[in-house]
Amino acid sequence: MVFSRLFFIYLFFPICFLCYFATKKTSYRNAVLIVFSLLFYACGDISFLWLVVASALVNFVLGRGIDKFRDKAPAKAFLALGLVLNLGTLVGFKYTGFFIENLNNWFSLSIPVPDLPLPLGISFFTFRTVSYLIDCAWGKVKAERNFFTFLLYVSFFPITISGPIARYETMQADLHQRRVSADDLSIGFGRIAVGLSKKVILADRLSGIVDQFLGNDFTTQTTLGVWYGVILYALQMYFDFSGYSDMAIGIARIFGFHLDENFRHPFLCKDITEFWQRWHISLGTFFRDYLLYVPLFGKRRKIGGLLLVWFCTGLWHGASWNYIIWGIYYGLFLMLEMGIGKKGMKKIPAVLRHLCNKIVIIVGFGIFYCTGGIDQLGDMLLAMAGQNGTGWLDTMLVTSVQNNLFLLMAALLCCFPLLELPKKIMAKNPAANVALSVTGTVLAAGLLVISSILMVDATNTPFLYTKF
Repeated sequence: MVFSRLFFIYLFFPICFLCYFATKKTSYRNAVLIVFSLLFYACGDISFLWLVVASALVNFVLGRGIDKFRDKAPAKAFLALGLVLNLGTLVGFKYTGFFIENLNNWFSLSIPVPDLPLPLGISFFTFRTVSYLIDCAWGKVKAERNFFTFLLYVSFFPITISGPIARYETMQADLHQRRVSADDLSIGFGRIAVGLSKKVILADRLSGIVDQFLGNDFTTQTTLGVWYGVILYALQMYFDFSGYSDMAIGIARIFGFHLDENFRHPFLCKDITEFWQRWHISLGTFFRDYLLYVPLFGKRRKIGGLLLVWFCTGLWHGASWNYIIWGIYYGLFLMLEMGIGKKGMKKIPAVLRHLCNKIVIIVGFGIFYCTGGIDQLGDMLLAMAGQNGTGWLDTMLVTSVQNNLFLLMAALLCCFPLLELPKKIMAKNPAANVALSVTGTVLAAGLLVISSILMVDATNTPFLYTKF
């Protein structure tokens, strides 16, 4: 089950909402959310529902063990066991086939390659349980004493499948006591409408154009056609994933949970470092907090940690060489910016700085797209460099821009913080609150209606990040 389905919007979520607010005690409300969270997961991948429950049970016990023997040898043993079990399960399901396939290629072996299914959301809920155990060991949080409360943390349906990677530290207070205000409901429903429209109105419409320009052999596509396709793929990824995050944050807010933002208008960045402070923030902060300054690299731990972070970031996205190359690619550019320094970056003319970082980002999305292997990636880079012999421009590109001009303009416009101006007006002029609130409600309702009409169309696609 995904958020961008009529079944979820008009049946599953309303029933969950009514059952939740039919009770008042936090423990009863938690029970309602657990039932609906497990049902939500079962609708998407019932064969691995046991894994979510088992993960919650094992990490609950390990967390209690870490808390009981804090700063003693058994606590370290519990933490080590937890890391091995959690990361071992993730690696086993996600990378076993990839590793064996490459061993066969490198050493001319014939080891059978298992076709293991990937449990839904495993990359996300595994990182949340890992962060919980580490935070318990570091003394940042107390271990949860109620198993069902912890089960809700692990299985909470808005964030289990595609994040954000919310930490126990962030959710702890809301798991035990929360109140839902009128503002929470208003903000929550507004975020749902905005997120759904990003996905259905923008991302899904862009998807067809991306397939037209990137779905075929790169050797037959013009240079500007490939650039056009990759730029639209970047926009599709942004609206798809940030749309999911908006909906997840909005749904959680309706139930009284206050999650951190996962995107902050990343394409407005001044450099690559800032881009990654604005894009998939929860993943970036996870690696920054738990991997960046590992003592393994001694005096060069910042550089070594940075390369390790970006190797792992690439690998986290999938068992494919293009993701690893993508991670190293960004790691090298971030090292370059680190070497230049903030003062050095400011000396570069702003226009040149913006142009260079946008080119780096666009090429990065091109690398990310090429899951077909090294040959596909090479063909794409040659096409982007104008070296594939097909020319720079053709009528297909011109026709596509003409036919989709309104969609393209809307997509580019929505990369900007359009809601910031109304917020500033409301802050300075309280009298405008009512008018702006009414306008916002009408717009949200309009977006929901348009999205619902489009969701009837069978071409509506799942969220892209559910496959990670």
